Amino acid sequence: MPEYKCYSPEDLSPIAKNIIDTYATTRVFALNGNMGAGKTTLTKELCNALGVIDVVNSPTFAIVNEYLTKDTDNVYHFDCYRLKDIKEFYDIGGEDYLYSGCYCFVEWPQLIESLLPDGTVIINISVSDDGTERTITTS
Repeated sequence: MPEYKCYSPEDLSPIAKNIIDTYATTRVFALNGNMGAGKTTLTKELCNALGVIDVVNSPTFAIVNEYLTKDTDNVYHFDCYRLKDIKEFYDIGGEDYLYSGCYCFVEWPQLIESLLPDGTVIINISVSDDGTERTITTS
């Protein structure tokens, strides 16, 4: 299980590139962490590593944002925090996105865990008690 230490936002770019390179054949990534742990910030860097040309921001209210890479590939970014139940995810076609073969980054994936494809990379972000260090693990 790879583990990365992050002390500043500048540390995230090489971490994100390493994650993308390590899981080169994987397309779905589930990001876990408390509120404010840095899930969206890490997702921005993962998208940068993929060459996304759009502005990456939290899809908290939209549930899903779609981005394009410089090669015109689609990348999907989900925030499941506000979902009331799994039916809402089905209603937006969430399962189709997850099995599209495109990169998908899912924040707050707990509600839809049963829908995640086999081989989904689980990314856990924990924050030290003093807030100065983040530990990012992947499995």
